[in-house]
Amino acid sequence: MTPAEITAAADALFQADETGQQIGILSVAHPEITMDNAYAIQSELVAKKLQAGRTILGWKVGLTSRAMQQALGINIPDSGVLLDDMEFANGVTIPEGRFIQPRIEAEIAFIMKAPLKGQVTRQDVLAATDYVAPAIEILDTRILRTDPVTGQPRRIFDTIADNAANAGIILGTSHFDPSEEDLRWTGAIVSTNCQVEETGLGAGVLNDPVNGIIWLANRMDQYGTSIDAGQVILSGSFVRPIECRPGTEIDADFGSWGHVTCNFD
Repeated sequence: MTPAEITAAADALFQADETGQQIGILSVAHPEITMDNAYAIQSELVAKKLQAGRTILGWKVGLTSRAMQQALGINIPDSGVLLDDMEFANGVTIPEGRFIQPRIEAEIAFIMKAPLKGQVTRQDVLAATDYVAPAIEILDTRILRTDPVTGQPRRIFDTIADNAANAGIILGTSHFDPSEEDLRWTGAIVSTNCQVEETGLGAGVLNDPVNGIIWLANRMDQYGTSIDAGQVILSGSFVRPIECRPGTEIDADFGSWGHVTCNFD
């Protein structure tokens, strides 16, 4: 893609988010799109949001489960930027129309007390983490899921360009020391309207949620960026995305870690 095409795509995504009107699939309009193109679009999109007054809350790692990677034909995760207007309180009721096609995932969030720069290790991540907490990520799509003419579904390039489908984050109130918790065995039972929809364990995230943070820090180092102190990092989902149509009540039961909940009007 040319620089002008990348800018046009970022502009279109920004407007889609503002208006709630989805755009066409970028990988259909630009079959030559690459992963670098997709991240370049994401970067310009985030820059527009920062210019509009938003601030960076943190980062997310996505597509960490083997099942999701196989579904998209890839073998690596992706990443996106969390912004301040994406943060919601536990128990929030989200008004209809706030998102286009919301879905949720259950995750473990890392809240950092020190920066992570360069190629990092597991011990580096644990030392830089203030605490971990249960979380729900809200996903949305500013791009059509399927092209109405060709029937082609979105590809990984579309998801990355769309800021990795970021839309919201809800943190639980419990805080834990990751060096004292077996995060591989930390999980959740996720229910919609009191019916169990999904269950999962932290091991579904690259065998350990800490590995999600390592992957993100190392990837960011390749692009000359880093994780900063105070930022929130979503390590990756260990359940499939759950659709949240109007009237959906979500309860993510993390056991001894407590509940993270939200309702969609």
